[in-house]
Amino acid sequence: MTKLVISNLEARRLFLHRHALGKRSSHRLQREDVLSLVRDLGFVQLDSINTVERAHHMIMFSRALGYERTLLSDLHQRRVLFEHWTHDTSLLPIEFYPHWHHRFRKARIPFSHSRWLALDTDPKKLLAHVRRRVGKEGPLSTRAFEDKRQGPWWGWGPHKMALEYLFRTGELAIARRERFEKIYDLAERVIPSDLRSARPARKQTVAWSCREALVRLGFGTAREIASFFGLIEIAEARDWTRAALRKKEIVELTVTASDGSAYSAFALPSVEAEIASLPPAHAPARFLSPFDPAIRDRKRALRLFGLDYTIELFVPEKRRRYGYYVMPVLEGEGFIGRADLKTHREEKRLEVKGLWPEPNLVFERSRKNAVEKAVAKLAQFACQR
Repeated sequence: MTKLVISNLEARRLFLHRHALGKRSSHRLQREDVLSLVRDLGFVQLDSINTVERAHHMIMFSRALGYERTLLSDLHQRRVLFEHWTHDTSLLPIEFYPHWHHRFRKARIPFSHSRWLALDTDPKKLLAHVRRRVGKEGPLSTRAFEDKRQGPWWGWGPHKMALEYLFRTGELAIARRERFEKIYDLAERVIPSDLRSARPARKQTVAWSCREALVRLGFGTAREIASFFGLIEIAEARDWTRAALRKKEIVELTVTASDGSAYSAFALPSVEAEIASLPPAHAPARFLSPFDPAIRDRKRALRLFGLDYTIELFVPEKRRRYGYYVMPVLEGEGFIGRADLKTHREEKRLEVKGLWPEPNLVFERSRKNAVEKAVAKLAQFACQR
């Protein structure tokens, strides 16, 4: 069978629409709108860095001007979203929870293992103590325990390690966040019982993960499919694609990269009709968080958009090419530049420390105006407290 060949423009258009970046809503979002958006994206990464705006809020705002910060935390506390790991800590639709049992099981290495505990502490006694306190006292943060910053993980003390171990293995869940600090509780008091008791077989979770990844990516390689939720191995994704191709549940296509080269990827059978029906991704210039799902995979961003992007937070200042917190600027179906930004909240001011067009692109007057409007909109949101 001849592979479908899609142009780079078609690939970018499909990818952006699937990432809810084909347009930008301006109406005020309701709780149901935010839940729908999280479901469309699959997850929203949480991150504490607040140089401009925290990642989860920025991801929402980049897609909807009428987003309000309280909506995500409200959905979390209403138990329609849950917090756990994908490639990083994220908020996910609660109905996905049963598939995370495989991650819980994988995390259940002995707590005495050096990955978790390199301290002079009795692991069993420590875990029992933390379980007992959370069970008796209700939701607790790390502050409820007397810990000294001495552990190998970000200075974690033994109680913080115990809380995280119990969370990652599914015994505890995050009830909410307060000023971005995790509040831990027993999973049975946070997660609905039917979702806690459901145990999909590994094969079911592999099939679910692969198909749901393709729904949100539009197309992807086995590596991209596996890494979307971070639940399965690349080899499992490869096995699934081979079986799904035989059953004609997916198709193989050739994607044209930004440099004119081509590579193979997989998609659902409806992809050709969908591409034919998609309108251009039309939206004014807007900034994307460094943790936005559309650019999280830096290799894919380079291959698909020609966006050579590295976040330089952890690069020594003298070696930075651009700056500490550089955000790409998306306009329509391509990236036009990047800017080093910083929010000064007390002054209610967004500082533009640097602005650079993408290679071979000039900021003529109309484009400068578009970027200035994007800065003004972001400033209004980031300084809004």
